[in-house]
Amino acid sequence: MRFGPLPVADAEGAVLAHSVKAGALRYPKGRRLNAADLAALAAGGVAEVVAVRLEPGDVGEDAAATRVARAVAGPGLVLTRATTGRVNLMAAGPGLLLADTARLNRLNQVDEAVTVATCAPYAPLDGGAMAATIKIIPFAIPEELAARVEEAMKGDGPALRLAPWRGIRAGLVQTRLPGLKTATLDKTASVTAARLGAVGGGLVAERRTAHDAAAVAGALEELSRLGLDLLLVIGASAITDRRDVLPSGIERMGGRVLHFGMPVDPGNLMLLARFGEVPILGLPGCARSPRVNGFDWILQRVAAGVAVTPNDIMGMGVGGLLTDIPTRPMPRARSLSPAAEAAPVATLVLAAGSARRMGTNKLLAPYAGQPLVRHAVAAALTANPGNVTVVLGHQAAQVRAALDGLDVGFVEATDHAQGLSASLKAGLAGVPTDCAGVLVCLGDMPRVTADIHRRLLARFAMGGGAIVVPVSDGRRGNPVLWPTDLLPAMRSITGDQGARSLLATHAGRVVEVPADDGVHLDVDTPDALAALRALEPVA
Repeated sequence: MRFGPLPVADAEGAVLAHSVKAGALRYPKGRRLNAADLAALAAGGVAEVVAVRLEPGDVGEDAAATRVARAVAGPGLVLTRATTGRVNLMAAGPGLLLADTARLNRLNQVDEAVTVATCAPYAPLDGGAMAATIKIIPFAIPEELAARVEEAMKGDGPALRLAPWRGIRAGLVQTRLPGLKTATLDKTASVTAARLGAVGGGLVAERRTAHDAAAVAGALEELSRLGLDLLLVIGASAITDRRDVLPSGIERMGGRVLHFGMPVDPGNLMLLARFGEVPILGLPGCARSPRVNGFDWILQRVAAGVAVTPNDIMGMGVGGLLTDIPTRPMPRARSLSPAAEAAPVATLVLAAGSARRMGTNKLLAPYAGQPLVRHAVAAALTANPGNVTVVLGHQAAQVRAALDGLDVGFVEATDHAQGLSASLKAGLAGVPTDCAGVLVCLGDMPRVTADIHRRLLARFAMGGGAIVVPVSDGRRGNPVLWPTDLLPAMRSITGDQGARSLLATHAGRVVEVPADDGVHLDVDTPDALAALRALEPVA
């Protein structure tokens, strides 16, 4: 490749190394000059350009970038079209980025002309996220150099790949001691479910038991019979020794403790064990919080089908001080004062409609042995105890009676006949001023489970003022969790519509949480009710 100034008259076929401006003429860097370009440049008074001429055996920057990208990329990654000597590697779907660091470093040391930059190894990526970028610095490289780079990338498997989430099914054991609030256990289950959901998994079973080895063993044995992919256990008291209650319980049920302790803070008191082929994780106390901690690093690998060994854990220390990373803002400052409880979220269940398409009050229709509305309210209450309000309207007395015994509040939408917005406004009027958000649910969706509620609540607790929406099969559903700063806009809605029109207005704040198809199934017609009754009831 030859680089330097060229007389315009001799520059046909050369590639501009710098952009050219002459009067109204604008030619960008990288343009291959043709005869018409040369005439226009000469007419514009340009006598010389800085350009590049490729020589026999040179590989142009775009072709070279594509060859390098193909040599680097493995399964789960897709290549963008080369432009200006750059190709990006994008995640084909959600998963964990796995990198052969030594091989990628070797590529960057072959020659200064060829570079690859990646996200950190073991970074969790969403589908469409950039995993790496390959850049050829000059306008071309010799064929010999391109071949050397390709040779450097040969090895046992690809240098860079994305391991997709496997959809793991997990069970959780929580132990109790006097003084440990049920609300703390509920929050832990909610946060755990959200963590699993973020890596494509689900919390499918939970057991709560006494804080002793025999009880832990029994609970783990019971969960082990469910064919789960992962067992989790968190104690009312943190693990402090390999002979403590949780590891003793694991060994009593036939498990094997592989490693205790982790050079990641927060997360030091992490325990790795195994029962047959099923990993068991003894969680540190920080796992009760949605903040990033060592548990996340282990969970992400398990969720992607990556084996975790004691050596892996002991190698996490460099970069393992998570205290001041952006996802944990100013924790040292927080530690100087008592920890404040997060502001609560109010759950509103809208149950005021007259169900004109049904012909009768669908909310009172029997389903799986109970009125349909009771299923929706019970799920909300299980996930967010003490913070659930039901909005009544049509046949208010009968709906209230159908919820007898449930610890919920009630408000009545006297103008409910004006449509869904009237019910929503009535519910919002009663939201306490200290709430951080409002989870708006529909009373005719009995297959929205407590687990879905927990996922939404846990994601909202991570901060950022997000609007949290459940998604199944690529479609958004209900319920939706709204931050309270949007309440004024929600109160301005009119007619027979909810607040979903605000999602487009505030698209940048919407965060989607994986869910099942229960978030789509509402009951508006007799046919829909018949279809619902044909399904197996949700747990």
